[in-house]
Amino acid sequence: MIIGICGGTGSGKTTVANRILESVSTDEVVFIQQDVYYRDLKDMPLDYRNAANFDHPDALDNDLLVNHLKRLNAGEPVELPIYDFRTHSRLPATTLVDPKPIVIVEGILIFAEPRLREEMEIKVFVDTPDDIRFIRRLRRDIAERGRTLDSVIEQYIGTVRPMHIQFVEPSKRFADVIIPEGGHNLVSIDLISGKIRERLANSLHSGGGQS
Repeated sequence: MIIGICGGTGSGKTTVANRILESVSTDEVVFIQQDVYYRDLKDMPLDYRNAANFDHPDALDNDLLVNHLKRLNAGEPVELPIYDFRTHSRLPATTLVDPKPIVIVEGILIFAEPRLREEMEIKVFVDTPDDIRFIRRLRRDIAERGRTLDSVIEQYIGTVRPMHIQFVEPSKRFADVIIPEGGHNLVSIDLISGKIRERLANSLHSGGGQS
């Protein structure tokens, strides 16, 4: 069972995913973030890397992500890339992930790619007001990614906002469930968690295996 969690930057996708993960055993769930599949820009000058449009679908290696989802669904292990957001490059190391009954994949553009949507059994869109999302992104990029206030604002106006309008917001129509206010909407999260627990129980009774 592959569950996609989509939404704009700072919408609370990871919070929703973590709340769902808290409700089930970590031994039964794989959590994948689309962010680690950004293309490796190490061969470009740093100024060009910083100016790249990271909010366009072409910035992501969706071929690799689709391949990994298919392999996990087939019961095969995969090696996730490790991405350095400060240098916009992939590290030589990878993260080995074993297949489990439930796969949760989250990212701003996972519903914009038809091949990814085809792999998902449940598609969740986290819908959060633009001003809240911007404030969260501002805090995160300064605290975790070494960005300056001006660079975050410039990027938000130049690419983040227009790409959200062009790609992210329209992809909401593909969602099976829309969660307003992100991780604070406990009712929606409980419903999704219940569905996951039901699937795990059915899998256990039928002898296990990937679904």
